Amino acid sequence: METSHKQIGALPHRRSPSGQTQILLVTSRGSGQWIVPKGWPMDGRSNPQAAAREAYEEAGVVGKIASKPIGSFTYEKALKGTTQPAQFQVDVYPLHVDRQLTCWPEVHQRQTAWIEVGQTDMIANLELRHIIDQWLWSMESRPYKRATR
Repeated sequence: METSHKQIGALPHRRSPSGQTQILLVTSRGSGQWIVPKGWPMDGRSNPQAAAREAYEEAGVVGKIASKPIGSFTYEKALKGTTQPAQFQVDVYPLHVDRQLTCWPEVHQRQTAWIEVGQTDMIANLELRHIIDQWLWSMESRPYKRATR
């Protein structure tokens, strides 16, 4: 197997009208599995900025991205033009969603779903599921303070 490739991902989140923390998942284009928006680091952008850009392109969300990742997960897939699986490590940055757009670059290529605590079984990657579960439970134990501008 090839050495690990570094990627960045966003964990878009918001509060529901009832006060529950919700996260937004997208389907991957290849397998259709539920994942977080993710991609390659980008020249001229910090990793958090690149993660926020991926969230816009793949899920149509914009907001405030955290400066530090909450964890990382790994997955395997073959790179384009190869049959040998490569390993990818994805650092995940929370993104507080201000807006979800009705039109974005990959709107016709992916599905999106907002989920809450206890609904992460749809995530096949166990490392990613664990990161999200831990983060959701930590968010639910905090009182919610609406950001002031």
